Amino acid sequence: MLAANHENMKTNSAVLPASSGVAESDKNNPMAAITAMLEEDIIFGRLHPRERLIEEELMQRFGIKRYVVREVLATLDRMGLIERRKNVGALVRSFTTKEVAELYAVRALLEAEAARLIPLPIPEVSFARLVAIQEQHDEAVLASSPPRVFRANLAFHQALFELTGNETLQRAIAEYARQTHPIRFSALVAADYREKARSEHWRMINALRAGDIETLVALCAEHLLPSRDAYLAAHAHHFKAA
Repeated sequence: MLAANHENMKTNSAVLPASSGVAESDKNNPMAAITAMLEEDIIFGRLHPRERLIEEELMQRFGIKRYVVREVLATLDRMGLIERRKNVGALVRSFTTKEVAELYAVRALLEAEAARLIPLPIPEVSFARLVAIQEQHDEAVLASSPPRVFRANLAFHQALFELTGNETLQRAIAEYARQTHPIRFSALVAADYREKARSEHWRMINALRAGDIETLVALCAEHLLPSRDAYLAAHAHHFKAA
């Protein structure tokens, strides 16, 4: 059940598409839509680390030409979701524990500093937009829809860091967040993690409302830890079992 103190924050603003899965903006762009579907396959563990993406299978699955498949794979490579190896082909990216630790350390630095730079007070229209996005995140969590949760979560953090007014910092945050998308699947599929993240978003909103930047900074840093730790635990279990 959503906390009672959220009721006075309700708004009817439509911020995200109601449908799950591929973003509405991608639906009229087949290449973007296919890229988004494969991205979700990787994020939610339907495609596993080091699993090969075979061109012929993708051509058959999506009914597309080889050159389109190769352009999609090139996009996924640039996004850091896959890696292409000579004489092997395209593989879902696998992260070492060192890479995971370093990526999340950089994210913690960037996001905590961004939270510290948010000027107060927050304009009411910006605050209302953040609340509206979080309400849609709530709905996705209650619907137990990881794809919708993922998209709404991205929208929430984008809106939060837009409050800094620093576009260069926003791009850096988005880039390092995108690089960790494949790392998140172990946490996103867990209902307790989704609920914890939802609750933490509201705590961030309440900290902003109270003008408590130090609490917001701490929350932004702590918010990253469960997905990092879930991936490292799954990584350790995999290699122990092997």
